[in-house]
Amino acid sequence: MLKKHSVRSILWLTGVLLVVAASVACHRLWNGLPYPATDPDQVAAQLKQEVQRVYDDVALPGPPDASASRVTTGTCYYRGLRSIAHIDEGLIDVRSFGLEWQVTDVPRSTAYLGQERVRQRLEQEGWKLTGENISDMGFRFERSNTDHTVDVNWYQPTGTLAVSVYAPCGKLPDSFDEYAWPESEWSPK
Repeated sequence: MLKKHSVRSILWLTGVLLVVAASVACHRLWNGLPYPATDPDQVAAQLKQEVQRVYDDVALPGPPDASASRVTTGTCYYRGLRSIAHIDEGLIDVRSFGLEWQVTDVPRSTAYLGQERVRQRLEQEGWKLTGENISDMGFRFERSNTDHTVDVNWYQPTGTLAVSVYAPCGKLPDSFDEYAWPESEWSPK
């Protein structure tokens, strides 16, 4: 038979564990899942590699016409119930990443053939089609293991072929300075 002292200790310990568990649950409910840490240089290298592969797949005739571009960052928002208290307020230390290029005066047939080569490669590599006809002629693919997306669009009025590659939100290192970030530069090869 348990002594009164032992029963109190067990009840006290159970109460403490319940308070800790409730605190952790409330913290997670309020803040949501934390964003994963990210290495901006590594993300930039991945985006530049993918955007170059799409450029190569499109295989536009003649010398490279796409202008030089740079990896840019985008706003990421609070998660969990805290997001309600901070509507449209971005986090300072968490950013998404994107890299884009475009070329104008691309004939529809050239754009279509290039897009089909991109589509075929992405499907072979296991990317998932998540949207079609985003533009006059275009699509979006997502890679499930990284959540990176590739958009390839063509716009009839100007014959603009536009490619965008994105990486999801990640927590930045304290030393990151987007404006002094040499890894962000990209030019087609």
